[in-house]
Amino acid sequence: MKDTFEEENPRKRWMGLLAKAPAGRVSALLDACIARPSFEWLRAPEIGSTMVQARAGGTGAPFNLGEMSVTRCALTLESGEVGHAYIQGRRKADAEAAALVDALMQTDAAEQVRTAILEPLAAEAAARRAARSSKAAATKVDFFTLVRGED
Repeated sequence: MKDTFEEENPRKRWMGLLAKAPAGRVSALLDACIARPSFEWLRAPEIGSTMVQARAGGTGAPFNLGEMSVTRCALTLESGEVGHAYIQGRRKADAEAAALVDALMQTDAAEQVRTAILEPLAAEAAARRAARSSKAAATKVDFFTLVRGED
């Protein structure tokens, strides 16, 4: 059996951007980019919960941290492409927009969607990470040891 895992999976990357986007941001970018295409629901947006796992120290044994609300949906465009979405929180409209973006990324409009939606989301996510890092760096303390003069 061949392992089909790809380290650089573009769909995984854009699904992560869509799932972590701030509330309403994907819908706003989608509406500014392209007219929403007609679609049929395979699974209408529904809210549920999922168990979040963590690791002690980031590398230790996994443990269940707690549950988190998620909204999921699946749809198919009239042209046949299927879009899925799992969104953090209880946001049905955002799940619909994310599923539409996922489906549109499988069409001829993929480059337009990437430029107008995914690239701004990636830039905003990088800016949030940089702001969080600089905020943490401002609290960094450098410890040093004084030499007592003994050899």
